[in-house]
Amino acid sequence: MRLAALLAALRPALPLVLGLSLGCSLSLLRASWSQGGGEELCLGAAGRAELPGGAQPEAAEARPGPGHEDFRPRIVPYYRDPNKPYKKVLRTRYIQTELGFHERLFVAVLTSRATLNTLAVAVNKTIAHHFPRLLYFTGLRSAKVPHGMVLVAHGDERPIWLMYETMYYIYQHFGSDYDWFYIMQDDTYAQAEQVKALVTHLSINQDVYLGRAEEFIGGDEQARYCHGGFGYLLSRSLLLKLHPHLDSCRNEILSVRPDEWLGRCIIDFLGIACVSQLQGQHYHTYELAKNADPEKEEEEEFQAAIAVHPVSDMTLMYRLHKHFSRIQLERAYQEIQELQMQIRNLTSLTPAGEASLTWPVGINSPFLPKSRFEVISWDYFTEQHLFSCLDGSPKCELSGASKADVSDIIESALEQLNSRYQPSLRFSKRQLLNGYRRFDPTRGMEYTLDLLLEAVTQKGHSHVLVKRVSLVRPLSKVEIIPMPYVTEATRVQLVLPLTVQDLDFVSNFLDMYAMNTLDTHDNALLTLLFIYHPYDAQRVSQVDVFAGVKAMVGELEKRYAEVKIPWISVKTEVPSQVKLMDIVSKKHPVDTLFFLASVWTEINMEFLNRCRMNTISNWQVFFPVHFQEFNPALVYRAEQTASSSTDFLRDGHFDRHSFAEACFYNSDYMTARTKLAADIVDRDEVLESMEVFDVFLHYSGLHLFRAVEPGLVQKYALRSCNPRLSEELYHRCVLSNLEGLASRSHLAMALFEQEQANST
Repeated sequence: MRLAALLAALRPALPLVLGLSLGCSLSLLRASWSQGGGEELCLGAAGRAELPGGAQPEAAEARPGPGHEDFRPRIVPYYRDPNKPYKKVLRTRYIQTELGFHERLFVAVLTSRATLNTLAVAVNKTIAHHFPRLLYFTGLRSAKVPHGMVLVAHGDERPIWLMYETMYYIYQHFGSDYDWFYIMQDDTYAQAEQVKALVTHLSINQDVYLGRAEEFIGGDEQARYCHGGFGYLLSRSLLLKLHPHLDSCRNEILSVRPDEWLGRCIIDFLGIACVSQLQGQHYHTYELAKNADPEKEEEEEFQAAIAVHPVSDMTLMYRLHKHFSRIQLERAYQEIQELQMQIRNLTSLTPAGEASLTWPVGINSPFLPKSRFEVISWDYFTEQHLFSCLDGSPKCELSGASKADVSDIIESALEQLNSRYQPSLRFSKRQLLNGYRRFDPTRGMEYTLDLLLEAVTQKGHSHVLVKRVSLVRPLSKVEIIPMPYVTEATRVQLVLPLTVQDLDFVSNFLDMYAMNTLDTHDNALLTLLFIYHPYDAQRVSQVDVFAGVKAMVGELEKRYAEVKIPWISVKTEVPSQVKLMDIVSKKHPVDTLFFLASVWTEINMEFLNRCRMNTISNWQVFFPVHFQEFNPALVYRAEQTASSSTDFLRDGHFDRHSFAEACFYNSDYMTARTKLAADIVDRDEVLESMEVFDVFLHYSGLHLFRAVEPGLVQKYALRSCNPRLSEELYHRCVLSNLEGLASRSHLAMALFEQEQANST
């Protein structure tokens, strides 16, 4: 009975036990077969086993072969010596810097004092804007350096000395920053785009000495140097190897020509001769005859030349640039036509067929709005007026860039019509009846023109007709502007102007400043600017309107013993931003990075870092567009509560009318302010109508970077607009208050509820 009871209890588990046993048995059998199969490998001639396909048995085993160590991942355990003090690793701001990436191309132009203001200027105007870095090297400099040129003078006009000093200077200052170095003379015309395309097709891990190869006089035929008149290209690896031998070359090699001296130095110490082609790339050159006319040169060598030499004067340099620019433009148009034809041919093979073909061919399709709020509106214009003005007026005169844009688009329309219908018809414009334009961020500027045209046939008959044309000015290639490198270690000096109307918001500002900068030990200091009205200034000994703020500052200084918050008192009826900044600027060093804040600003580390990165001394100033929260009484009303996190699509907007916040260096402000002072002599009242933004805009050549800043959030507050300021500043302040009330939907709901309440 006991055995029967035990079997009855184990019966449900019997299938599981049998399955496990069978699975274990089959796995053991499979393992034995696999081990036995390894003995049947055939031995090759060298006595090693070979696998099908030529693979070696090392690849079939778990052990890597002798040449495979670099391709297998290895875990390196972290170990820190406890006896050494811990040091925080400073990570770079950009991945490119941390990984050691280099810029592509550096260009050096050899010039002289006699040709600096002629040929060198022509070179600068024709190719300088194509290269990220271009320097001019000379022996003796002239009294005045042309504008926009960076000149390095070595102090000696001897050609060999100039070449030696130039190579040493390039290695010392740019040897670790660039992959390629292109050296040319100022009597050489080089096609910049062709040079840039050449280096993109060459490998950077080889020693490259590329140019027009010339034989030494009486030397070995295999030893060639690159002719300096046609320019030559050096790789970074060759420059690094050449640097230790430059002193020996200067003392041991005698030569009259600097290009021969450099070629002999490279050959003697590195064993590398100049070549005219490398890795399938040819360095085409053309020697220009005396009194040659670029328009009449029809040889294939001239059309394909990367460098042309010699160029005798500035006029010839500009004519060469015009000729080769026309050739590049024709090639670009031809490539566009070929690509458009290929797109048309391939479109029929797509699932959507020819219906998916957009106009113009190859340009993105127009933006499709998902709601009525995303519809892009058209601006109406004529040849004299624009009917959508920046100041909100219904009609304004067409001038400046807008007028030039309209004239250019009309000329382009006539050119396209004539190219399509000639020689049957010849069109001439009588009048622009209607013009429409809009900017589509997915494709560019779109135009629709209603033109009153006069069409003339081949027989001389004329007829007046109205023709509607559509044109697109597509977005061109995005260009990355080279910017100087900056770090996040710069100290930021916060400047906070305060008036009597701002007293209710000072407490929140100081709390945020203490929490986000003092508690985190951020490198940011604060200076308060107390703006007294003349009446309050007279009573300051009895009643100080800023006594509460000074008490809060004292509490902060007690809580943070190492922190001092200075303040400056100013008496004025019109708190002009420029006049206030003049006072602060004189009390700080020239290298101070200012952040001009407002009392509603909530300071945080994210924005301070962005202020440091976007502000570059002698290059760029930063004017952020802060995010302004809407009036909570209108957005949330009585039955709702504000959300803890700001919803950027619902709870506020970016206030483009405000220029209160700014980041700039004191040296840049002082330079612009000096130019302003010379322009408004004995007219100090002009300062009351200006802001710091206007000073930089009109009196400095710096980049003004103005962008939306999501890290700079301000709570809603009704600003007090000073009527003593200029009409423009007062108007911008009023618009800021009005647009900061609520969105259109919230205002509509508030009006609806008010009407419902009045009707009942």
